Amino acid sequence: MTGIREDFLAVGTSAAQLLREPAVAAAWSKPSALQEFTVSGLAGHLAYQVLAIPEIVAAPVPTEQVISVLDHYARVEWIDADPQDEISVRIRSGGEQIAADGPKALADRLDAALKQLRTDLPAIPDRPVRISLWGPWSLTLNDMLLTRLMELAVHSDDLAVSVALPTPALPATAVNAVVDLLTRLSVRRHGPTAVLRTLSRAERAPQTIAAF
Repeated sequence: MTGIREDFLAVGTSAAQLLREPAVAAAWSKPSALQEFTVSGLAGHLAYQVLAIPEIVAAPVPTEQVISVLDHYARVEWIDADPQDEISVRIRSGGEQIAADGPKALADRLDAALKQLRTDLPAIPDRPVRISLWGPWSLTLNDMLLTRLMELAVHSDDLAVSVALPTPALPATAVNAVVDLLTRLSVRRHGPTAVLRTLSRAERAPQTIAAF
């Protein structure tokens, strides 16, 4: 099994453990650290990053064009969306729906999906897959897992901060993959000079090089 698949499963497992923290259940209906997200909605959105994968690998191989990860992020609507835009509302609503049965049920679903994927992923070729809500394009499975790995890492931090827990420690290889992706997205958004200055020259660094 490739490194990205192992990292995805490891960080997914870390997210499942985070969902079982008593602090998450205690804050379930409260606002999260993300604007307009409740803790429950954020937890559902976090879990979705894993829960979506068994469904998409079980679907027929798509016929839509396969594009690169950077092309994918150039097309998705949510990157520049405001919190009240339709796509943002849909993402929050989806998270709430996934979490509707409560934290234990959500963690149980996530554990079951991870168990299935530990068995299934090693045998699946790096073939095209897609999430239909995104638009008329596909990613390779490994690229899809990279995008989900990034979401898991970022939203695990969001959820931990929301309930005053330490951010989970992740495998170094997973951190490297996520930081590499975010850096490439930051360079695309802000240009190479801004990123170089931020990483090497604090006195000339711009205010932000956030990838999104």
